[in-house]
Formats: sequence, C-alpha cells, structure tokens
Amino acid sequence: MKQTAEFLLEVGCEEIPAQMIARASSELKVILEKHFSAERILDSAEVHTYGASRRMVAVCRALRTRQPDSVEEVTGPPRSVAYDNVGRPTKAAESFAARQGVPVAKLYTVTTPRGEYVAARRTTPGKLTREILPTLLPAALFSIPWPRTMYWRRPAERFVRPVRWILALFDGSVVPFEFAGVRAANWTAGHRALGRERIVVRSFADYISQLRRNYVLVDPDERRKKILRELRQHASRAHLRVHEDPELLEQVVYLNEFPTVIRGEFSPEYLRLPREILITVMRDHQKYFALERSSGELAPHFLAVINLDRDAGGIVRAGHERVLRARFSDASFFWDVDQKTPLGNNLAKLTAVTYESRLGSYADKTARLRALARTMAEHLAAAGVQEASVASADRAAELAKCDLVTEMVREFPELQGIVGGLYAARQGEPAEIAWAIYDHYRPSGLEDWIPRNLTGCILSLADKLDTLVGCFAIGLVPTGSSDPFALRRAALGIVKVILEKNLPLTLGSLVTAASCALQSQPPNLMVSETIQQQVLEFLLERARFVFRERYGFPYDEVNSVLAAGADDLPDALRRLEALHSIRRTKNFEPLAASFKRIRNIVEKAGPDEHWRLPDVRTDLLALEAEQALHRAAQRVAQQAESHRLAGRYREALLLIAELRPLVDRFFDEVLVMAEQEDLRRNRLTLLAKLLREFSRIADFSEIAAAQK
Repeated sequence: MKQTAEFLLEVGCEEIPAQMIARASSELKVILEKHFSAERILDSAEVHTYGASRRMVAVCRALRTRQPDSVEEVTGPPRSVAYDNVGRPTKAAESFAARQGVPVAKLYTVTTPRGEYVAARRTTPGKLTREILPTLLPAALFSIPWPRTMYWRRPAERFVRPVRWILALFDGSVVPFEFAGVRAANWTAGHRALGRERIVVRSFADYISQLRRNYVLVDPDERRKKILRELRQHASRAHLRVHEDPELLEQVVYLNEFPTVIRGEFSPEYLRLPREILITVMRDHQKYFALERSSGELAPHFLAVINLDRDAGGIVRAGHERVLRARFSDASFFWDVDQKTPLGNNLAKLTAVTYESRLGSYADKTARLRALARTMAEHLAAAGVQEASVASADRAAELAKCDLVTEMVREFPELQGIVGGLYAARQGEPAEIAWAIYDHYRPSGLEDWIPRNLTGCILSLADKLDTLVGCFAIGLVPTGSSDPFALRRAALGIVKVILEKNLPLTLGSLVTAASCALQSQPPNLMVSETIQQQVLEFLLERARFVFRERYGFPYDEVNSVLAAGADDLPDALRRLEALHSIRRTKNFEPLAASFKRIRNIVEKAGPDEHWRLPDVRTDLLALEAEQALHRAAQRVAQQAESHRLAGRYREALLLIAELRPLVDRFFDEVLVMAEQEDLRRNRLTLLAKLLREFSRIADFSEIAAAQK
C-alpha cells in the first residue's frame, strides 16, 4: 500500500465577492491543515489553496493514506496479584492480557509511586484516510469564516454562495461526502461562457491542464501576471503608463477566471474635471485602470479587465466606453452644479444629516471638531510650533464635513473629504485649508500617509478623537467581530499622526479635550473618568501595535518603555530608540534580570506601608556591598536624571547599566529579608528606591531574558 497519495478538493459555486476570496482561501488552508494534523495524516506535507470567482480549491500532494498505528501503555493489576509466589501468571494476569489483546508472555512490569504493576502495550491500527475524509471535509468547509453567508435551500444551510458542484479526489478516487446538498464527484466546470460545463479529471495536474484549456486560470498568481503583462503592453503601445493601483489589481485578479485587458477611450473634454474624480469613477465604479502621460497628467484612455479571451469586433470595448461616458457626464454635471453653492453655505444643511442618533447630526459633530481643533492649535502654538494657526484650524474644521451634502459626494461617497478640498481650493480658500480638508480622513491604515500640513493633522486628530471618545461614551466599543465606526483604524491614525508629525500633544490631554468638547457641545454628554481611561488604554494598544509593526521594536522593549510612561508618544519613541540601541551591551540584560528580581522581592514583601521607610537610612547599611550600591545609586541617579531631563536617554541608560556589578555584588553578599526588622525594611526601601529612580525611562523588569 502507498504511504501517501494526492488529495484534491474544489467547491464550485455562484460568483463569490472578489474581496472575500483571498482571505477565505487562506482560512481554508489553515482549517484543512489543522484537521489533517489532528487526524495524523498530514506529516510534513503542505496544503495549497487557490481561489477564483466561482471556485475554492485545495490540494495536498502527499497526504498519508492511513493514520499511523497508535501504541498505548495500559497498566493492569499489581504484580503481586498478577503472579503467584513462584512467578506463574494468575487469572488476573490472563484476564488483563485477554482484554488488551496480547499474550500473557508480552506483559511486563512497571514501577509506579504505588509499587510494581503489570502493563501491556496496546496497538490500535490507524484508520484509512479515505474513511476519515468524508466526515472531515464537510466540517472543514462549514467552518470557513465568511464575512457574510446566505441560505438558498431547505433545510437551511449557510455558505457564501449557492454550491453548484464539488470535486473531491483522493488517490484518484472520489471522496464520498455531501456538502450543502451537493454530492462530491470527479468533475469540475470550466469558464461560465467559454468552457465546458462538465470536465472529468483524474489528478491535480490534469485538473490544471484541462481548466486552462477551458479558460480558467486556477492560480491567482498566474492571473495576476497575465493582467500585469497585458496592462504594460497596452500602455507601452499608447506611449503611456498605467496609474499604479495595487488594490484594484487584486480586485480584478479575483473578479475574473480568464482575465484579458482591453483599452478604451473617452472624450478629452472630461479632462477638465480633477484627476481624483476621474480616477475614482474609473476605479471604484467601473474597475478600470487610468492611463497617464510621462508628466503624470491623465490621458483620455482607460484599461479594462474582461473575463473573456478576446474582444471580438470591439463590441465589449464599445460597451465599456458607453458606460464610462455616462458616468463622466454625471460627474461633470455634479461638478458644475456644486460650484454654484459656496462650500460654507452647506453648513446649515448638515443639521439634517445624522452622524449617530445619540451623538447628533454632522452639524453637531462640526461644532465639536471646531472646539477640539482650536484647543489643539492653541496648545501647539503655546508649545512653540510656529505653523500652528488657530484661525486656520477653526476654518478647516468648519468646512470639513460640508461636502457630505454635495451632489458629487452623494453620487460618489468615496470622494468625501477629497471633494471638500477640491471645492475649497476652487472657491478661493487658502491652500493650507483646502489641503487640510482634502487629507483629513487620512491616514486610513498603517501604510497610508498622514495629512501633508499641520492644519490637516490637527483636523485629522480632531475628527478621529471625536469619533473615538463619542462612540466609547455611548457604549459603541469594538468587539472581536464588530467595529462599525472603524475605531481601531481611528486610534491607529491618531497614533500615527502624532508620531510622524512629532507633535507635543499627550494622549491624556487629547482625550480630555475631546471629552470636554462632547460635554460643552451637542449632545452635551458627560464622559466619565472610567470611559476616558478606557479610551486611553485603547489608544495605547494601538501604540504598541505601531511600535512593533511599523518601527520593528521587540514586544518587551515596547512594554518596558510604555510601563515607564506612555502619554507622550514621540518621547516614548525616543526612549525606545535609546533602549534598543543599548540592548546588546554587556551590562544591560543582566541588570534587567536583576531589576526583575528586585520587583519580585518588593512585591512579595507585601503592602509597602508595612515596611517602607521615609528614605534609606545610611546608619542601617551594615555591609559594604549595600553601602557601595547606595553611594553609586545616588551619584548615578543625579547624573541620569540630568540626562533624562535633557532628552539624552541613551546616555542615561548607559549610566544606569554601569550599576550592574554593584547590584550583582549586593545580591551575592546581602540577605534582603534579614531577620532583624530594621535591616530588612531598610534594604527593601533601598531596592524600592532603585526600582523607582531607574524606571523613569524604561522599566527594566519588563525585559525578557535573552534566548540561549
């Protein structure tokens, strides 16, 4: 019998939303590998998964054909009961051996804490893989975590889309199971319009080959390469370049099973519209790639990805051009209509647009944004940030949401903010204010850029802080599966703006300012200290994530620095950089281990009011080791504090690390928990003072021990 064989699974269904496929494919891989490993049929092989608009595919080239036998040691009666005084097996031994299915001669003796017992090794033959798969596969498929699922038959069964066929082969034979009302078979379906409806396959290689002949490219990487190659070919022929759009590329990869690129044109008259509007219409509404000249100016051409092998007679291209012309005509009309109304005149209309029923209208939100933006701008100006302008921040906040009631944003909501900035510039607002409105929804993620000027950063912070504090105040706290107001993204944006702009704004002051705005402006909500603390902790979790993922600091260094103070994020970043730079110096990690020991000793000593002295008493320092540590600690504390106040964190940490030999000597020669109470209390006070004085930059006790 073969040790391993090929496993192939395909679930064919109605078109799956493109944005769900890549993640579902990854989840399917994890789920199958978990199930196969649990059944001990995977070994070192790997499951590969692929996704396309009408199919989810999994293959394992070397799945075990059966489970390995399991051997279990079973303990029986005591040896004294199993054998008589001359060593002959008794009925107890014979009965035990029979139950385990082994000869009496195979019994052996094991020694346990209770004495000597007889034992036997019981071997259970492994099940055949083909017996395991029919039960395993339906459970695996039902556990794929789709964002949304649907019912389409009775009794009700949920899946992302109605299942139309299932291909399941193991070692070339069908795996007999049923899922979502469809029984597994040995056939697949080709391209909906170009391929055969039923194609019998024998293996994965045969499957890939036959589907390619029937206009289905199963591997997303192959589809991606084909699209990229043809995009570049079309652009090169027109002496243009493709407007780079990785997200759109991923979308068309999963929208099409046999992607082919065609080039279309539109009237140059539409180029009078801002490029942002043209690109958005092409990208978000039609899934077209824009084409640019070498200067970066848009050209009156587009590239579309169609799910066909060719465009016979240009019929498809003509259809796309007709649809795009109608879309651009609408956008042109909206642009002209909106220009007749100054952006600021839309402010009154925001009273009729609900932001959140308990947080009022967008007019209410605008009032809060203005109050919060003014507060931040005043603080930054007082801190010496020259470009901070209270008037600019206030005006930008006043106009920020006015584009929500324009015809353009009603038709193309993804342009909110951008349209406001474009209209503000067109209507004569200063560039600083126009760009601030344009950028204020940024950053939208860890890799996105922050607003390009300080006023935009202030507005971005105000918008995100108001959303965050407001939602927490009314109980809309994100859960593992729900975050309807994108609060995690808002918190991430706050952290990113503060760090990258190096703003002297503390998290505590920002949360307080947002809470005051929520109380002083409609809906006049009181935000309790408990809620404010929850918001702070939520922001700190995002800060930890940014420091680890964006800046690459190890988790223990991040924890160490934030434990010493996290309100001032730029300062925390500077402390992190200093800590990281001395992490591998010879004294640092041994000293960190000593500080961890100090913390444990102090915590185990109980409440400090029971032992802490007002200060270390030099007359109670009985041993030279503790006297030397105290003298050095006083000297280093003074010098390190001077460096800390001047922001010279690396120099301060290096000084503190020099204490390592004296701390080691202290623990070698001094018994902290001495029987004499006054000595014990004095030594604990000395250690507690060390911990407090030298944890202002980073809490050394949070540093993990180096891996050997």
